[in-house]
Amino acid sequence: MDRSRQREQSKSKPTSPWANEVEDAKGPTIKFSASKRPFSKTLAVPPLVIFFCENSATQGAFVPRPSIERERERVRMVSGSGLCAKRVVVDGRHHMLGRLASVLAKELLNGQRVVVVRCDEICLSGGLVRQKMKYMRFLRKRMNTKPSHGPIHFRAPAKILWRTIRGMIPHKTKRGAAALARLKTFEGVPPPYDKVKRMVIPDALKVLRLQSGHKYCLLGRLSSEVGWNHYETIKELERKRKEKSQLVYERKKQLTKLRVKAEKAAEEKLGAQMEVIAPIKY
Repeated sequence: MDRSRQREQSKSKPTSPWANEVEDAKGPTIKFSASKRPFSKTLAVPPLVIFFCENSATQGAFVPRPSIERERERVRMVSGSGLCAKRVVVDGRHHMLGRLASVLAKELLNGQRVVVVRCDEICLSGGLVRQKMKYMRFLRKRMNTKPSHGPIHFRAPAKILWRTIRGMIPHKTKRGAAALARLKTFEGVPPPYDKVKRMVIPDALKVLRLQSGHKYCLLGRLSSEVGWNHYETIKELERKRKEKSQLVYERKKQLTKLRVKAEKAAEEKLGAQMEVIAPIKY
């Protein structure tokens, strides 16, 4: 009887020396279930799991997983481009349309939230007449019996960029739809993005990608030729925004000069006491 009990206890006990640590570790539980097969499995995910290395060179050694902080840093960096902020505002001025769309499509699929402003100043290679003829040929592509079924021909620059990026994303899948939902496009620079730092994409800049002397046209100018009626309104709003931001910049420069002047006056007044304050000064 004693031997049979010992055998049953040995079967029930875990054989690996680290199994108790994994079982005792506390972590979130993940449940898997399927509609066709009515079963559910609970998996405990510990915060730190120790793996047993079976390599001959390091047999019997315990190899810990990377720290939680390193894992968080890896998750925070969504791609190799360096864009890892919560939301990136891109200034579309003088960017090539196709190159800008391809870079943004990859970032969106990697999980980055992107806002594009000044879409009306995006560039297209080729003159205005050539681009307008291409767009008029695009307008002729429609459904004969019910044109409202598509394709939809957007005239606004922001929607043209949105449609270009959509063509580079598998938007009919859940992953593609979620990526497209992370994108926002605007003509001009509406608030609150007028007070946010804006970035450029060097791989898509006109001065770096288009040959000197090559013809190009602005997306806003093309849109105004094919039916977009707000080109002049956006130009007027942009003029007012630039005047306002210029005043803010001049005020900021004056405050900086006054701050430097006050620091010099304070240093002259303190004199010999500056040697004592120097180690704890910012």
